[in-house]
Amino acid sequence: MRKQKKTKADDMIVQARTGILDEQERRILDTLIRAGKPLTPEELEALLSVAGRRDQRELLRQLRHLQKLGRLMMNRSGRYVLPEKADMITGRVIGHSDGFGFIKSQTGGDDLLLPAREMRRVLHDDKVLVKQIGLDRRGRGVATVVELVAEDDGVTANRKIVGRLYKSHRNLYVAPEDPRYSRDIEALEDITSGAEQGQVVVIEVTRHPLEHRQIAGRIVEILGRHMAPGMEIEVAIRKHDLPHQWPVSVLAEADKIPRQVRAYDVRKRRDLRKLAFVTIDGADARDFDDAVYCERSGKGWTLWVAIADVAHYVSTESALDHQALERGNSIYFPNRVIPMLPEALSNGICSLNPDVDRLCMCCEMQIGPRGAIKSWHFYNGVLRSRARLTYSKVAAALTNNDAGLLGQASPLLPHLQQLERLFHAFLKARKRRGAIDLDLPETRIFYNAERKIDRIEASVRNDAHRIIEECMLAANVCAAQFVTSHRACGLFRVHPGPKPERLADLRAFLGQFGVQLGGGDKPQGHEYQRVIEQLPDEPAKRRLVQTMLLRSMSQAVYSEHNDGHFALTYPGYAHFTSPIRRYPDLVLHRVIKQILSRRVIPVDTPQREAMHSMAVHCSTTERRAEEASREVIQWLKAEYMQDRIGEEFSATVTTVTGFGIFVELKALFVEGLVHITELGNDYFHFDPLAHRLSGERSGQRFTVGDAVRVRLIRVSLEDAKIDFSLVSRRSLQGNKRQKRRAKK
Repeated sequence: MRKQKKTKADDMIVQARTGILDEQERRILDTLIRAGKPLTPEELEALLSVAGRRDQRELLRQLRHLQKLGRLMMNRSGRYVLPEKADMITGRVIGHSDGFGFIKSQTGGDDLLLPAREMRRVLHDDKVLVKQIGLDRRGRGVATVVELVAEDDGVTANRKIVGRLYKSHRNLYVAPEDPRYSRDIEALEDITSGAEQGQVVVIEVTRHPLEHRQIAGRIVEILGRHMAPGMEIEVAIRKHDLPHQWPVSVLAEADKIPRQVRAYDVRKRRDLRKLAFVTIDGADARDFDDAVYCERSGKGWTLWVAIADVAHYVSTESALDHQALERGNSIYFPNRVIPMLPEALSNGICSLNPDVDRLCMCCEMQIGPRGAIKSWHFYNGVLRSRARLTYSKVAAALTNNDAGLLGQASPLLPHLQQLERLFHAFLKARKRRGAIDLDLPETRIFYNAERKIDRIEASVRNDAHRIIEECMLAANVCAAQFVTSHRACGLFRVHPGPKPERLADLRAFLGQFGVQLGGGDKPQGHEYQRVIEQLPDEPAKRRLVQTMLLRSMSQAVYSEHNDGHFALTYPGYAHFTSPIRRYPDLVLHRVIKQILSRRVIPVDTPQREAMHSMAVHCSTTERRAEEASREVIQWLKAEYMQDRIGEEFSATVTTVTGFGIFVELKALFVEGLVHITELGNDYFHFDPLAHRLSGERSGQRFTVGDAVRVRLIRVSLEDAKIDFSLVSRRSLQGNKRQKRRAKK
C-alpha cells in the first residue's frame, strides 16, 4: 500500500492530540495520517503488523480509548477516521447566560458559536466533538455537537454543580449559581437528608442532556444558607472544583515529617546561621518562604536570598507531591487560605520562622555598584532568621532612620540600610534595562468578624515592598540562567510580547495622543516604558494610556522553554522564591538540586513533554485560583453595596464597551456598570480603536479616565453585578476646557 507523505499540518495534529498517549496509540494515529484515508480495523491490523488474538484485543482496547478521548472516530462505513480530517473539532463548551454558547478548540483557532438549540444538548465546560455547519450573520462559525468526549484521563466524570434548591409543583430543582449553566437541574433523589428550599447545595449530574431530554442529578452536599458568612467562598471552591480537603495519605505523610531540623539534615549543607537573615512580609502573613541578608562587598554588595527547602521534605511521586501538583498553588480568599501544602509544612518546618533552624536553598549573588549581577551560585544551606519583620515597620525605620521602630530587631537596622542601598542600585539597573513600570492604583480590603467587607482603602506600596521584590527578581533571574546554562529541563515563567492584532490597535489608539510606540512588529519592554515616560502629568490620561498598554500585553504563563519575560525585560526568568505556595518553584528547586548533585538527566522528548504538561497544568491552576478569588471579592462588593441603592457617588470610567461604561467609585473603590440605556436619551456609538462611546445627538463622549457622577440603581447578588445610572459627567476634554476657563 502506497503511503501518503505527511504534511506539516499532519504533524501539528499529532502533536496537539498525543500529549497523554502511549507509544502504540501514537503509532495508530500516525498510521492513519500516513494512510491518508479512513481505515477498517483489518487494514489497521495489517499496517501495524498486529497478529494473534491477544494483540488484536489490545489494539481494540487502544482504539476504544482513542475514540473515548475524541482522538479518532468511526464513520458509518465502519472505518476509523481522524476527526480533523473529517472537519471535526474537539473543544470545550463555554456557556453563556443567554442560552447560547461557544466552542473553544483545543488546537487553537477562532471560537465557534453554539446556538441555543445545541446548548440544550450539552453543559458548560463539556468536552465535545463538533462540526462546523455554517456562518451566522456576523460571520462567526456555527457548530453542531457530534458527541461527548471523555477528559484526558479517559474518564467522563459526573459533573458537580453548585446551586440553590427550590420546589416547582411536586419536583425539586437546583438553579445553578454559575450563570453559564443556563438551565435548572431536576433533583432526582436526595441522599443528604435535610435539604431545604433556598439552601445552597451541590448536585451531581447523573443524566446528561446529550443522552436524555431533561438534565437531572442527585444532591450530594448541603452547604447551608445563601447569605451565611463565608458561603461565597464555599460556592467558589466547588464551582471551580478547587481541591480543599486533605486526603488521609497526605496527612499521614505530613505527620511523619519532623517538626524540627535534625542534625542529620544539616550535614553537607552550608551553615548560614551566623548571617543576620530576616523575613519581611505583610502583617498578616503566616508562611515565610524567603529570607534575605546583604552586606557591602568592595564597591558593590553580596546578597543572599534564602528560600525554604520544600524539596527536602516533599519528594517526587509522594502523596504530598501529587496533592501539591493537583492544587498547583495556594489560593487566597478573604480571611481564608487554601494552602498548597498542609499546615505542618507551610506554617511549620518549611516556614522560615524566626529563632529556629531551617533548611534552605540559597542563591548568593555578587552585585556591582550599578546594580548589575556579576556572579551567583546556588547551594543547600541552613539558616536561623533573626526576625520576622513587616513592610510597614521596615519602611518606617528606613525613612526615619529610627532603629527603635524595629523593637527587639533594632540591631538589624544597619543591615536593612545596606538592603536599601542595594535596592536603589537595582532601580537604576531596572531603568537602564527599560522594564515596564505601570503605576496603576491598587486597593486593600478590610473585613469584619463575619468575613464581610468593612471598608476598602487605596493600597500604598512602600520601599520595603520594592526592596523584597527586587531581591526576589534577582534570585529568579539567576535561577533561570543556572538551569539554562546546564541545559537542564525546567519550568520557566514566560511573558510573550503583544500579539500583532493587539499591537495594531494599540498604535492606532496612541496616535490620538501624538505618542508613538517603537520596535516595529516586535517591540520590546523598554519601548513600552518609553511610552509611559512620554505621558504628560495628567492622572486621567496617564491611567487611560497605561490601562491600554496593559490590555495589549499577553498573559504570563509557565513553559518548559526559557523564552524571556517581556514586561520585566529579562531574556530568561523563572519562579524560584515561593515553593511553599507555588508548585513551579518546587519543580525548579528539584532541578537545581539535581544539577548541584551532578545528577542531571539528559533532556529527552518524554521528559520535555512531561514538563510541558506540567507547565500547562500550573498555568491553568493559577488562572483558576485568580478567577475564584476575583469572583468571591466581586460578590462581597455587591453585598457591601446592596444597602446603598439610591446614593450618588463620584467615579472614574475604567472601561468603555459597546453596551456601556464601567466605573469605579472614587471613595469606595467598587466597580459597576452604567448601561448604555442609562447614559441619556441618545444613540451612542462605540469606537473600539479610541475606546470611546459617543452620543449622536448630544455629542457626549465617554472614555477611560473620565470623571463622572453616578447613582446606584441595582445590586444583584445572584450574579454579583452592580448597576449605576449617570447623573453627570466630565470628560478629559471637559477637564481641559475647565482648566482654560480657570486660567482666564
